Amino acid sequence: MSKHPSLKTLAEQLVARKATPSKVAAHVKTGGAWRDVQWGEVLDRVRALSEGLVDLGIKPGDRVCIHAGTSYEWCLADLALMGAGAISVPIYSSNTPQETAYIINDSEARLVFFDNDKPENGTPGRWARLRSVREQTPTVEHFVSFELHSSPDERLMSLWDLEARGRALLAQRPDALEKRAAEIKPEDVNCILYTSGTAGRPKGVMLTHANWVYEASAVMESGVLDPGERLLLFLPLAHSLARAVEMTWLGQEVTVAFAESIEKLVDNAGEIRPTAMPAVPRVFEKAFNKVVAEGRRGEGLQGTAFGWAMEQFERYAAARTEGRTYRSPQWSIAKRLVFSKVRERLQARFGGQVRAFISGGAPLNPKIAYFFELCGMEVLEGYGLTETCAPTHANLAGRNRIGTVGAPFPRMETKLADDGEVLLRGPNVMKGYYKLPQETAEALTEDGWLRTGDIGKLDPDGYLRITDRKKDLIKTSGGKYIAPAELENALKSESLVSQVSIQGDKRKYVTAVFTINEENASKWAQEKGLPYRNLPELSKAPEVRDQLQQAVNTVNAKMPSYATIKRFAILDHDWSQESGELTPTLKVKRRVVAEKYKSLLDTLYEESNDFGRRA
Repeated sequence: MSKHPSLKTLAEQLVARKATPSKVAAHVKTGGAWRDVQWGEVLDRVRALSEGLVDLGIKPGDRVCIHAGTSYEWCLADLALMGAGAISVPIYSSNTPQETAYIINDSEARLVFFDNDKPENGTPGRWARLRSVREQTPTVEHFVSFELHSSPDERLMSLWDLEARGRALLAQRPDALEKRAAEIKPEDVNCILYTSGTAGRPKGVMLTHANWVYEASAVMESGVLDPGERLLLFLPLAHSLARAVEMTWLGQEVTVAFAESIEKLVDNAGEIRPTAMPAVPRVFEKAFNKVVAEGRRGEGLQGTAFGWAMEQFERYAAARTEGRTYRSPQWSIAKRLVFSKVRERLQARFGGQVRAFISGGAPLNPKIAYFFELCGMEVLEGYGLTETCAPTHANLAGRNRIGTVGAPFPRMETKLADDGEVLLRGPNVMKGYYKLPQETAEALTEDGWLRTGDIGKLDPDGYLRITDRKKDLIKTSGGKYIAPAELENALKSESLVSQVSIQGDKRKYVTAVFTINEENASKWAQEKGLPYRNLPELSKAPEVRDQLQQAVNTVNAKMPSYATIKRFAILDHDWSQESGELTPTLKVKRRVVAEKYKSLLDTLYEESNDFGRRA
């Protein structure tokens, strides 16, 4: 249950933190060393920042964007907005200038927080991106940077100058934060999260204080997290799962360590030794593929033994997926001699104290969950949407039914429509889409059920299994429906694969488009003495195609004939958000792939082609 069940708004929970000023709130790495941040410091800085915002003219209900990477400062800005009664509008740090401008204009934001102007992956820094669309975003009156110095000519203020401005006013109104918090109602909108979306324009999801207070309480009441948990946070705070972590941090007894970056995630885990870590499936896929690639590169008998052990694991995972118990002398030997060492190394890389990983945002391949379970670290898959403050269902440690997304949270209702669509009703369901009454009416029934757009199944114990997105189902020209996510998840466990998109809507059979993991493929080629030096060469290598064909054949063997992949293509480049094929949460935009690579796909449906083979 909630630690403070009488506190109905996030603002009340924020103010309540003054009762425990010496309690550790967060762990932040600065100057190469981790330091503990106490709630007294958090509240002191938030008070000053809130007063600064009010002095700039920010009023209750005003929208303010935060366009920055995940950090302690991001949360300070968010809590300061909460203390001012404003509505925060997060923007993914990777968004393009036009995507950013769209959200600023749609939300009519009056102020934008951002962190710095450092280029990332060939993309201009966030201040450069904001300046490039400044003339297109006329509602913005101020920009506040976490790291840059103030520049009045550019309407730019530093975070420390905003804090100093507010601190100068605190002597005159020391209890202003408490007074504003008392005016906020549970049904007031706290934030507008724009869906990253795999198709179409993003929609602004309005989530209230009551939504988030329930969500944070349910995370603890359900047993997903335990009091005293130490979480390592690297997910973008524009994502609903990360925001659920933030609100649980605010209202419950957990601490959060802010990872320096995704690149330093494993190093940070080894240093801070988290007990739980929320992530998206792509993180677990990369970790699994890295372990497999490293194991197979072992010299002599070591590499041979690992390859043999993985063959045993494949049999074990297949049996578990089919609901069978798997025992054999070979499997016992593989666990004792090979996987015990893998377990030690993998646990050490993540600090040795991880009780569980929490996976959400997209389907997780069961085989990868079985692998982590074998290594003593459960991956607890959950389910939810931006429209439900992220999780509505979750598996629990010791009660993990791999392949499902778990049972519903307390007071959440789940049912299936006649066509299998998952319908949800509960205290965390959104207020609606911002300025989109028609879309809101389409998503919410009159009696409060949310149409999720996901197809699922319920077992007798109420555990939910998601089979695909309703809009993603592929219907071949023969009238057969195929769930592409099932095929994609299975194929991504091949270490040479970076991304895959299953295609075939209104076509005569199913095809696939692959991109290659350059690091794994280069090392694989080097081990085999193959003369391929870069991604374009690797993508054309017959040995790479043969390896992918084997992966396709393995997946096809488990599918009905109409759902098997008949042909596939391999691209000479990878996909990214910048190139348009991926969402900020690394999900493939199937429709974008279908449109962008239409000519290539057309060749896969010709009687003879040079790009793919029949399986």
